[in-house]
Amino acid sequence: TYCSPEQDPFLLLESSLSCIEHILRCHVNQPLRRSWIEHPYGEEEIALLEEEMLPVLQRCLQRIDEIDAELEEELEAQISIEQLRQQVAAEGDGACPEGIQGQVSAASANSAFGRNSA
Repeated sequence: TYCSPEQDPFLLLESSLSCIEHILRCHVNQPLRRSWIEHPYGEEEIALLEEEMLPVLQRCLQRIDEIDAELEEELEAQISIEQLRQQVAAEGDGACPEGIQGQVSAASANSAFGRNSA
């Protein structure tokens, strides 16, 4: 089940990263004011954000993309398993044609271990 974009915390993270990058580009050689402290971020603090925080956020988003790809591969494997099972069932008497049983077994094993059969 999909959620709305407003409910997706990872879209918020991606949007936040884009906003932070934009703000930092726009404040080159300018102090960056904060809402909860009187002293604005200067060049040193901005450099720390660029060198330490932005790469962490980027790696987090990259890992989220990897997890999403793994989930999509698993779903595709499950769909392939179901299609093979339906093909076997459509063959009639329940006897599994040579080769298909091996494909179903391999696809089931790969899905069980989180691997794509492709």
